Order: sequence, then C-alpha cells, then structure tokens
Amino acid sequence: QLRLVESGGGLVQAGGSLRLSCVASGYSLDVYSLGWFRQAPGKEREGVASISYHGLDTWYGDSVKGRFTIERDNAKNMVYLQMNDLQPADTGVYYCASKPAYGLGSLNEYEYHYWGQGTQVTVSS
Repeated sequence: QLRLVESGGGLVQAGGSLRLSCVASGYSLDVYSLGWFRQAPGKEREGVASISYHGLDTWYGDSVKGRFTIERDNAKNMVYLQMNDLQPADTGVYYCASKPAYGLGSLNEYEYHYWGQGTQVTVSS
C-alpha cells in the first residue's frame, strides 16, 4: 500500500513562505499524479495544486495561482508545495494525495485514493 507523509507545516506571518514536503513509501511515485489539498476549520477540503505523473502538467486553485508551486522529484519519491506570500486565508491542514496510476492531475479530491495524515499551516496576520 502506498503511504504518504507530509512535513514542513508551521506558523508563519502573512507574506511569509513555507515549503511542504510529502514523501511516499510502499510504491514508486512515478506512475501517480499527485495533489495537494487543504482544509480550513469549518470548511470543506479544497484542491490547491496537482501535478501529473510525468511532471509535465500542473494545475492550481484560483486562490493560490501565482503564489504556490507544486514540484515532484520521482527519484526521491517526493512531492513539494512551495508557498509564497502566505495569507491568513491559507491557514488549514494540508494533505498530499495520489491518484490511480497514470491518471491525469486534478483538483477533485474524489479522484484520489491515497492520502497523507496532513500538516498544519497557520498564517498569522
């Protein structure tokens, strides 16, 4: 079974940056499109960014375009989310997830089958 573990969350002031990491074990990531999602208190989980299994295509939620960048390193079995110019509205638990093999990237959480436990990101004003 594919296991995903996120790290890199924390407390940051508005305008600051964080880099989230997600490492996979159990299977090689190179056949899986991956995504980052977040869930703020009292809100539904939303798609933040996604990257295709080959790394050639990326997708971003409207609220993070131009600020967040998703990258992957298949050799290290890792995916990253670089978050710049963080705002209080970016606060939430961030999850990485994988889709079934060779599927296209997507911001639709229902298309993902393996999930990490999440890492908390808190942005203070």
